[in-house]
Amino acid sequence: MSRKSRPALIGITTYGRQEALPFSLPAAYLDAVRAAGGTPILLPPGETDPAILLEPLDGLIIPGGGDINPKCYNGSHHPSIYSVDCDRDAFELKLAEFALKNHLPVLGICRGLQILIVSSGGSLIPHVPDVYGTSVLHRLDPEPGKRFPTEHKVKIHKDSRLANFIQQTHISVVSWHHQAVHKLPSGWRAVAHAVEDGLIEAVEHEDHPWAIGVQWHPELSKDDPNHQRIFQAFVAATQNKTKKGLIESMNYF
Repeated sequence: MSRKSRPALIGITTYGRQEALPFSLPAAYLDAVRAAGGTPILLPPGETDPAILLEPLDGLIIPGGGDINPKCYNGSHHPSIYSVDCDRDAFELKLAEFALKNHLPVLGICRGLQILIVSSGGSLIPHVPDVYGTSVLHRLDPEPGKRFPTEHKVKIHKDSRLANFIQQTHISVVSWHHQAVHKLPSGWRAVAHAVEDGLIEAVEHEDHPWAIGVQWHPELSKDDPNHQRIFQAFVAATQNKTKKGLIESMNYF
């Protein structure tokens, strides 16, 4: 089967190795990629050469997970920071840099958005409530062994790629995060904000053919076509990685 005729191969990074437990990833990410017509390939941390993993693939998804080590963006420690995994940080930052440099379509989700920003020289807010207060709950307090996503409203810029393929400028999103973008690096622009508090909820790269990050979890809204269009547009973009093809795919939906 030729590369053009087979389904798009989408690499998705996994959670790191913790206390010798297996590498893992919530199945919702894989379900969303498959529903959009792609074939997911799991990428566990550990490889040091991103080209070995990414050159055979058509696109990259960097999913959610624990917090990025503040040292990666010259940040300060905060007592709320949790599940730092330096091996995963290093791995995903290298993959993000490769994808951005080589025009590989890349979608960052929650932590994944933050990886894209940090890999480009940006910084993060260590704990959202310290800066934005609690008018919007971007996550609910966890219980032992349980996490509870929360829902809130987001406004998407009408001139953005995201609005183009979602076909909406106001949507409801499901999120679970306590960190967010602080400083946007060169080349990126904010294209969505939380309605109530103005927190950056989505970013797009201005020069890369298809590099988008969303702070919420579209994979958790499997029955909402607004969120599934994100995966559909991403997989459509990966099927032609030339710049011309990627730009044309932005107008597909």
